Amino acid sequence: MEFSEEQINRYSRHILLPEVGGKGQKKLSKAKVFIVGAGGLGSPVALYLAAAGVGTLGLIDSDVVDLSNLQRQVLHHTPDVNRPKVTSAKEKILALNPDVKVETYEDRLTSRNALDLISQYDVVIDGVDNFPAKFLINDACFFGKKPLVHGGILKFDGRVFTIIPEQSACYRCIFKEPPPPGKVPSCQEAGIIGVVAGIIGTIQATEALKLILSIGQPLTNRIMDFNALTTKFREIQTKRNPNCHLCGPQPTITKLIDYEQEACELQPSAGVSVS
Repeated sequence: MEFSEEQINRYSRHILLPEVGGKGQKKLSKAKVFIVGAGGLGSPVALYLAAAGVGTLGLIDSDVVDLSNLQRQVLHHTPDVNRPKVTSAKEKILALNPDVKVETYEDRLTSRNALDLISQYDVVIDGVDNFPAKFLINDACFFGKKPLVHGGILKFDGRVFTIIPEQSACYRCIFKEPPPPGKVPSCQEAGIIGVVAGIIGTIQATEALKLILSIGQPLTNRIMDFNALTTKFREIQTKRNPNCHLCGPQPTITKLIDYEQEACELQPSAGVSVS
């Protein structure tokens, strides 16, 4: 494909970068990224990937816009309240960059549709707000051999790391299973400072671009934690768990599981603090 003069102008700051250039921009234009959740994390991810010229963005979310979302879900505006999030999101993405193809799925990701949907994309973004969905996305990406960029937010804290199946630690290597319902407060119960969604979501978008372009060092085998109150990042080294029930040599998880949809975001773990 050849870029038009308008496209060359639009992406000129990318093209100037030796690590990207015209060839890299063409890679971006051919890439397909699946964003699970069009909320706090999905909003900055979608906006920055669209601005970067990623060719196809898939968005799945079964929810409608609520007034309480607008404090952090920047894809949506006040007139969008009560509209489907994927509809609102698609409008904003296309207004920003009409070059982008946007596929929308007004649905929940489940064990029935996850593998089929994920198989159509090159990179997957975890933008959901509950543990069961996070485990489902992790497992589906492992079975489908798709790189996954995980993100989580709660209160003043955020977390991000990248998973490349069979090469780096997966979500279950670190967190074996979802916590019992009610053990960890939800964002509705504990709150979230809105800007943290932007910080973590933007890092997720950065990871996706690096994966597409095959540049830099992805956040694999290391977790990046961020605290807004101290404005500090902390890196935690991880590694594949030889006893992982999913990606270990003797797996016990061989199919997708639909856990009960409860709880939200950051999950504490032995040796891994969230604050």
